[in-house]
Amino acid sequence: MKSKIMMVLLPVLALLAGTLAGCGSDTTKESQSTSSTTSTSKAEATSSDSPVTLTVEVFDRGIQGQPDLNNNTWTRYINDNFGKQNNAIVKFVPVPRSQEVDKLNVLMAAGEAPDISFTYDSATVSRYANMNGILQLDDLLNNNGKDLTNYLGKKVLTYGAFDGKQMAIPAKRTSLAWIGMFIRKDWLDKLGMPIPTTRDELYNTLIAFRDKNPGGVDGVIPWGVAATGMNYGYGNLIDSFWGKQSEEEFVTTPGWLKPGNKDAFKFLNKLYNEKLISPDFALDKTAKQVDADVTNGKVGFFSANWDYPLRQNISEPLKANVPSASFVPIDTFKNDEGKYKKIAYNENGISLFIPKSSKNAELAIKYLNWMSDPKVLFFLQYGQEGVNHNMVNGIPQVINQTGDNMQTSYLNLDYTLVVNGVELGDPEKNIKALAASAPGLEAVAEQSYKINTTDTYTGFFFDTPNEFNIKFGKTLGDMNNQMTDKLIVCKPSEFDSLYDKLVTEYMAAGGKAVMDENVKIYKAMQANK
Repeated sequence: MKSKIMMVLLPVLALLAGTLAGCGSDTTKESQSTSSTTSTSKAEATSSDSPVTLTVEVFDRGIQGQPDLNNNTWTRYINDNFGKQNNAIVKFVPVPRSQEVDKLNVLMAAGEAPDISFTYDSATVSRYANMNGILQLDDLLNNNGKDLTNYLGKKVLTYGAFDGKQMAIPAKRTSLAWIGMFIRKDWLDKLGMPIPTTRDELYNTLIAFRDKNPGGVDGVIPWGVAATGMNYGYGNLIDSFWGKQSEEEFVTTPGWLKPGNKDAFKFLNKLYNEKLISPDFALDKTAKQVDADVTNGKVGFFSANWDYPLRQNISEPLKANVPSASFVPIDTFKNDEGKYKKIAYNENGISLFIPKSSKNAELAIKYLNWMSDPKVLFFLQYGQEGVNHNMVNGIPQVINQTGDNMQTSYLNLDYTLVVNGVELGDPEKNIKALAASAPGLEAVAEQSYKINTTDTYTGFFFDTPNEFNIKFGKTLGDMNNQMTDKLIVCKPSEFDSLYDKLVTEYMAAGGKAVMDENVKIYKAMQANK
C-alpha cells in the first residue's frame, strides 16, 4: 500500500496570525491575487537604469569558512546569467537553518519575507495559505513558468496545492531512499553465517555476535541503537509487525494503535533484556556514543540513513581503526505478506512560495523557470569541469573546495531551489552520481539505494492543517520518545500492562483528538476528488 503522512504541524506566532489575518477574507483572495500581480508587473517595468532587486531566501548553515552568501562563485553566476538579462539584482537573504521556521514567521509578520521564501515544513505553508499571506501561483506559472512546470510535473506540484489552488512550488526530490540497515559482513564470514533475511534469522545472528564476539572487542554491541529518532533507530522492524489496514486507517491511526505494534515493541524489549542492543541507548540523544561504537568496531548491525556507513565521518575512522571491517546493506524485516515494507521520501522536497508582500512575483517565477534549465542546474550543482568537478565514466564528481567555490550544502541545495538531490536528467545517472560520493564503496552505495527504494511507502499529504496537531504536537512527540524508551527497558513481566497504560495516557493527552481530526480531513479530501 502506498500512502502519504504529513509532518507534525508547527504553530505560527500570534503576531503572524494577527498580521496575515488582516490581509483579507477568503472572498477577496482572488481579487487581491490579481491586484498583486498587476502591481508586480508595474514594478518590474521600470527603467533599464534602475534594476529590480529580487530577494531570495538562503540557508545560513554556519559552516566554518563558508563564503559570503551573497558574493561567491554561484551567486555571481546567477547574477551574470539571470540578473543582467532581466535587469535585476538577485539578493540573497540568509536565514539560520536551525531557526528557519521561527525566523520566517517573524519576516512574514513584518512583511519583510524574501520574494522567494521556502521551508521544509509544508504545514507552515498551509497555514500561510489559509491566512491569505502568500500569493496564488496558478496564473503566474501559466504565464511565466512553463519550463518550470514541465520540469516539476503534475505529481510534484500537487504537494503545493491547497484547496485546489497552487500556493507553493515544491522542489523535485530525486533521491527517494531514506532508511537503511547494515551488518558487519566480515563478522558473518568469520562465523560462517549467511546474511539474515528475516527477523528470526537476524535474532539468531545477534545472539551469535553477542556470544561469539567475532570482532574480539571489549563490550561487543550486536545492534547499535540511540535515542535520536531515525539514525540508529529500528529500521523497518516495527513496520514489519503491522497487520493489514485500509489506507484511511493506515494514514490516520497513530502507530501505537496499529495492529501488531505492541508485538513489535515487545520484540525490542526482548532484545534489550537479552543484551542484544546498546545498553545505554536511551541516554544517547545525539548518537555520538553509538557513532564511536561503530567506528571503533564494536557494533555488528544498525539502521540509519541509506548511505550512513558510506559517509566519510563513519567510513574513514572505521577503516583506520578496523581495516578489515565491512558493512553491507541488508533487507531483513519481512512482514506477513512476504514484503520488506519501508518508508521512503515523497517526491517533493522543500516548498517555495511568494509572500503577499512581494512586489516582484512575476520576476520570482521567471527566476525559478530559468533555474529549471538543465544547463543552469548542472552548473549550480557541479560548476566548471576541472575546477569544481571532474568527469569519471561520464559522471561528475565534486571537488571539495574552500573559499568562493565552496558549496555550503550538498550539491548547492540552498541555491538550486527547484530540485532536492542530484539532477543529471537520468535516474540511473543520478544514482551513480550519489554512489560516486563514497569513493571505493560505489557498488555498496548502489546496492543500498536499490534495496531502500523497493517495497516502499511514502508519507500522506494532508492538504489541510490539523489544528489539534498544532496544539498537541510537541506534547505527543515528547511522550512518544518517553514511551519508546520506557517500553524497551522495562521488565518483560511489566510490559503488557505498561504498554496499555502509556497508550491510554497518550490518546487522552491529544492523540485521539489528532486522530479524529485526521479522519475528518482524510474523508473531506476523498470526497473532493
